Amino acid sequence: MTGNPEQGDVDVVGMWRTADGHIRQELRADGRYEEARGSRSRAYTGRYTVTGSHIDYVDDSGFTATGDIRDGVLFHEHLVLHREEKQA
Repeated sequence: MTGNPEQGDVDVVGMWRTADGHIRQELRADGRYEEARGSRSRAYTGRYTVTGSHIDYVDDSGFTATGDIRDGVLFHEHLVLHREEKQA
């Protein structure tokens, strides 16, 4: 589950990118994520859950990570990602 905005959980669904675009993380509505690094698509895949503005990740290989949304910015471990504008 990706979280429930009606209960105060932040909506995180969409594409998030580092400023240089090297790392791209797609957070899908089904609670799955795919992370691309450079030309390597799907470098990491797994599932995530949202509680408030906190994200817990569990990669398909078993490792875990966390992130937090502050002022519309995703701080994921040592990365700083910004949401990509949705195309109309």
